[in-house]
Amino acid sequence: MTVAGARLARASAMARLAVRPWGSGKGRTAAWWAWSAVAAAVGWNLVSLRALTLPVTYLNDSSLHEQMVRFATARLRAGHLPLTSWFPFLGAGSPQFLHYQSLPAILAGALGLLTGPDVAFRWSLYLLLSLWPISVYLAARAFGAGRPAAAAAAAMAPFLMSTAGVGYEQHAYVWAGYGVWTQLWASWTLPLAWGWSWRAIRDGRGYFRAVLLTALTVALHYETGYLALSMLVVWPFVAGRPLVVRLRRAAVLLGGSLLASAWVIVPLVAQQRWAAVNEPLQGTGLVNGYGARLVLDWLFSGQLLDDGRLPVITVLAAIGLGLAWLAWSADTEARALLAALAVCLLLAFGRTTFGSLTDVIPGGADLFFRRFMMGVQLAALLLAGQGAAWLAGRCARLVEDRVPRWPRGLSAAAALVVAAGVLAPAWLQFGTYDRVDGAAIAAQRSGDATQGADVDRLIAVIQRDGGGRTYAGMPSNWGQTFLVGSVPVFKYLESRDVDEIGYTLRTASMMTDPEYYFDDSDPSDYTLFGIRYLILPAGQQPPVPARLALRSGPYALWTIGGDGYVQVGQVVGTLAANRANVGSRSIPLLHSGLAADGEYLGVDYGGDGGASFLPAAGGQPPAGTVRTRSADLDNGQASATVSMSRPGIVVLSASYDPGWTATVNGRPEPTRMVAPALVAVNVPAGTDHVAFRYQGYGDYPELFALSALALALVVAGPAWLRRRRHGDTPVPDSSGTDS
Repeated sequence: MTVAGARLARASAMARLAVRPWGSGKGRTAAWWAWSAVAAAVGWNLVSLRALTLPVTYLNDSSLHEQMVRFATARLRAGHLPLTSWFPFLGAGSPQFLHYQSLPAILAGALGLLTGPDVAFRWSLYLLLSLWPISVYLAARAFGAGRPAAAAAAAMAPFLMSTAGVGYEQHAYVWAGYGVWTQLWASWTLPLAWGWSWRAIRDGRGYFRAVLLTALTVALHYETGYLALSMLVVWPFVAGRPLVVRLRRAAVLLGGSLLASAWVIVPLVAQQRWAAVNEPLQGTGLVNGYGARLVLDWLFSGQLLDDGRLPVITVLAAIGLGLAWLAWSADTEARALLAALAVCLLLAFGRTTFGSLTDVIPGGADLFFRRFMMGVQLAALLLAGQGAAWLAGRCARLVEDRVPRWPRGLSAAAALVVAAGVLAPAWLQFGTYDRVDGAAIAAQRSGDATQGADVDRLIAVIQRDGGGRTYAGMPSNWGQTFLVGSVPVFKYLESRDVDEIGYTLRTASMMTDPEYYFDDSDPSDYTLFGIRYLILPAGQQPPVPARLALRSGPYALWTIGGDGYVQVGQVVGTLAANRANVGSRSIPLLHSGLAADGEYLGVDYGGDGGASFLPAAGGQPPAGTVRTRSADLDNGQASATVSMSRPGIVVLSASYDPGWTATVNGRPEPTRMVAPALVAVNVPAGTDHVAFRYQGYGDYPELFALSALALALVVAGPAWLRRRRHGDTPVPDSSGTDS
């Protein structure tokens, strides 16, 4: 068969399949039916997820996100920008708001100025998750779907469930799930960014809202930003002719989006050298993706959309995919959705399938490829809406043709009833799931009120005695079963904003990988990490010399002798490391005992693994002592007065970053990195006063101005070009809607 003949046969097949689905007409009645379906999905979420509004200590990553919101509120209230502030709480501190997708925390933190940060966090979680079907509906409409198809996609949106559990599904966000809160924010913007970017490429209108939503997606969640930007590269080739016009429109969107998000991208790229790679997870499916074979198996078997139940959404998505494939030559929207599904699948296959080819992706070394399965879910959901609407319309036409005097208006009501029945397995599954999650929240709230009160008494002693870094176990040892309710104590401490060591791999801190290898039986490791307090089970003896400060219920607080955040010493060797291996290359140091004798290693930073020199401990007498010290790491500063018998170094137990500055006796001196990745400064013999201060990335004002200028040009530029081309003929505003 010729190409033309194949196209004719495909068009003929589509003509036979095409039906007018229920409620697809115009007018208030059709809109009412569609929005009723959306409202039903939203109402289901609002009722079943209401436990998310209750104050509780979190078991998952929400503990970090809530802490970031509290920190943002505090910094904003003090008149400081969180982006340039030192985040002191995990991994010996880091410029967390620069390296991480921090816009959600900043926005919620700003709201927290009015409501309180914890309330702002909980209600943002609840409302963003509950109202998400609205975004799905609007996106489907932007892709040209009729109201029935858009409403069907929205109605199915709350009921996605996958084996991996980190996509656009409840398990990714709720208390018993993963707590990927920043992804939830971007789940609102990505569907709209897709839909409005497609319209702009297809029609040449609506550039501003497409660029704004794409830039917001990049700022809200990095992996989701890749999904938004990648479509701008692919869609021009499926949007129809003339190709040059489509490419030009896509270039405007891509360039405008990158410039509008420059305030996020430029600092991230400029400071990438000082953001650690998560070493322990390298080579796993969590980072590399699960590969084509497994991802496709999950997709075709229903485990990507309907895990644990009848594959209702999977079947409807398959129907939608078939319809889109048949309509490929005639329907640009069908091509757009198929292209989106294909691109997201390729990204989700990740390094497991493509190996070093993924290195061509900018920033690919820091991506978690499994997270791209959320894009597969979104594209499949939009296709499932098309499949559901076609199936409903087909059934309605059959009934109307075979049942005399069947009221046409009754078809919409019948379709809603049938849809409720079809989704019954999902309702039953999620009804049970949400009740279990609510019961777990209630049980944890009880634990917070009883056992949490015992730990709070220990925290009060820490605060009374001037604060300091605390250790209460790790996920890799006894700390995982040392609990407040169901939450490990090290996570409970995070909920109370206690500076701690042990809750590992939470940030991009240069100390996060060495922290993973912390040995709690080695006294010198406590010196390196600046630990002053231990919280242990009441019947457990400390692994290092310590003094009991207080017992409170089943918990005990111990204090450790030492200088806390500031130590003095001398450099006696060298460690060669970079951001991808600083943890593993620090293991010999962490077992050496050097720091207990005031002996440190300089870091030859940036190499792939040159020679290191690690001498035996105790080779020289102490270089000096700390006479007085003061640390306020919440505000990025610390100081000490030291007495040095010979030239040496003063070490601040904070993760190294080039934003740290130092003065010695009032004169600025360059900081240096000492192993594993701590901040230090050289000092002369004698009595010295040393002050450390963190100064964050300084180019944000210029980048904010650049981003604002980019958005302004996107608004004014296309309209100006059209006026220039057509004289003074009025043209529609480039940001106008065409829905």
